[in-house]
Amino acid sequence: MWWHVASLVILSVSITPVMGQDYPARPIRLVVGFPPGGGADAAARLVAQKLHETWGQTVVVDNRPGAGGNVGTDIVAKSNADGYTLLMTSPGPVAINPSLMKLPYNPRTDLAPVTLVAYGPNVLVVNAASPAKSLKELVALARGSSKRLNYGTSGVGTTP
Repeated sequence: MWWHVASLVILSVSITPVMGQDYPARPIRLVVGFPPGGGADAAARLVAQKLHETWGQTVVVDNRPGAGGNVGTDIVAKSNADGYTLLMTSPGPVAINPSLMKLPYNPRTDLAPVTLVAYGPNVLVVNAASPAKSLKELVALARGSSKRLNYGTSGVGTTP
């Protein structure tokens, strides 16, 4: 499962609680910008359980998929900066997409990185019948062929 979890990062608008209060004093919302059942969701649920055990406070996983993780990221970026709304995301919405498209949030100013939760290698695979058995052979095939090669991705600006 972990190879599907590509460099997940928890982000928060701010995790600085008001002085004199115990943190967390109420349930935490952990927004996931991807649908239930995927790698980000699975990792978020593991993190939520550990945070619950550590803090003794409920951590609610709130899946908000759409636009390659941008929808959930925007929700967190616009939330109150009180440390009670966190984001579990891949690098896409915070590191890749700002270069590719105009976003309703600025990851540099609207979010603060908290920790790296997990990482996993990305893999490149070809059909078993392909003549390319290495990256070098795949590049040579692409350069030397008049036929177009096709590839699959989970979306522009996304990572697994």
